[in-house]
Amino acid sequence: MSQNPHPAEPNSSAADRILALEETVAYQARTIDELSEQLAEQWKVVEQTRAKLDRLTERFLSLEETSLDAPANTRPPHY
Repeated sequence: MSQNPHPAEPNSSAADRILALEETVAYQARTIDELSEQLAEQWKVVEQTRAKLDRLTERFLSLEETSLDAPANTRPPHY
């Protein structure tokens, strides 16, 4: 075991370790909160992108159906 750097304070080492652990936990909790907020924002962007893709897919399919109904070979107006 390591020796206590402050022999007059027998619990100093344990108190220092507990303080360091508490600081680490506080930092990690703040980091988790920040990451959670960022994840929620990214999820909103994903949902918006998915909705836009759905709308564009529907529009594309509609335009594709319309183009299939058009005559295949039409002469340009300048002929």
